[in-house]
Amino acid sequence: MVHTLPEEQRHLLELVEGFARTEVAPRADEHERAGAFPRALFDQMGTMDLTGLPFDEEVGGSALPLRTYLLVLEEISQAFLALGLGLSVHTLATWGIDTFATPEQRRDLVPDLVEGRRLGAYSLSEPGSGSDAAAMTTKARRDGDVYRLDGVKAWVTHGGVADRYLVMARTADEGAKGVSAFVVDADQPGLTFAAPEEKMGLKASPTTQLLFEDAPVPGDRLLGGEEGRGFAVAMASLDGGRLGISACAVGLSQAALNVALSYARERHQFGRPIAEFQGVSFLLADMATRTEAARTLYRSVAERRDHAQGRGPHQDTPGAGSGYSTTRAAAMSKLFATDAAMQTTTDAVQVLGGYGYTADFPVERYMREAKVLQIVEGTNQIQRMVIGRDLTGHGSR
Repeated sequence: MVHTLPEEQRHLLELVEGFARTEVAPRADEHERAGAFPRALFDQMGTMDLTGLPFDEEVGGSALPLRTYLLVLEEISQAFLALGLGLSVHTLATWGIDTFATPEQRRDLVPDLVEGRRLGAYSLSEPGSGSDAAAMTTKARRDGDVYRLDGVKAWVTHGGVADRYLVMARTADEGAKGVSAFVVDADQPGLTFAAPEEKMGLKASPTTQLLFEDAPVPGDRLLGGEEGRGFAVAMASLDGGRLGISACAVGLSQAALNVALSYARERHQFGRPIAEFQGVSFLLADMATRTEAARTLYRSVAERRDHAQGRGPHQDTPGAGSGYSTTRAAAMSKLFATDAAMQTTTDAVQVLGGYGYTADFPVERYMREAKVLQIVEGTNQIQRMVIGRDLTGHGSR
């Protein structure tokens, strides 16, 4: 499908493939073993203009279609998921700020995110409220020209290493309507960071809590200049974020398939490559089919979003008539792609047998990494709720 891109975008993909192969992939194991965030690689993506692909030129972006950005994200994630996920979360936070900012905020806060000079992060969940965002307890109390933030935000991807956070906090006791969005820099007085979580995988992508204690956030950092818009900011941002996770999952699936296929061709048993045995070849066939189906789904959803925004040709989606919902489709894509990644990485370990269970090959890491993709940006059970409610018209997301 890449051959259908304009020449300039094809050249971009070739550049990214070379960067992923020569600069990113060789450093993945090193960063994972050390639990070190690959900031130098992120900065390099900024110099390559990869941090601003889908954003308008007036804020320093490239104004490219969402589909093209997702192709880049898939390629980066295939080489090193922690870096791909970092780019996805950065874009999620930047999009939320860019879309809902006042003109002044857009001028002052967005360009250095788009150009990669600052790393953005997204902060919605709390220790007691994950997907139930309306139940959050972090408060923002107006005090003259500032809002004083108190509370704990949890599960913040690259928390503690990011420079700018999109933070949801409660300004009124009115459920979802009482949530507001703030743009908070890492050096904000009253903001500290807990120790990174000890995770199963993605050790190079720190996940931390943000601790706010009477933090005087300037009033001009209230996103959009209005209280009560935070829930809308959070949910709208997640639609694009779920497509980003879909692309990350497909990249991880492809990486696992590549290792399993190479091993099956080279490993001999009973005088022939194990790829020739039906049990192994069927596993590989299922892995390839799931990966391609997930890839086709996320690209199709992205193309429809691009068409709606005037950034790409319209592509018909089977079954997508007047009732087509990008929210539902993004949830479907995230659900399918991440479930596929979990199964594909598990099958890759099986193809390699005992070797797959050792750190000598990367598939055991891929399997550990795939699990979290079924959890972030809303668990896959939440995705099913979103899809079901959208289909039936009952309830809200």
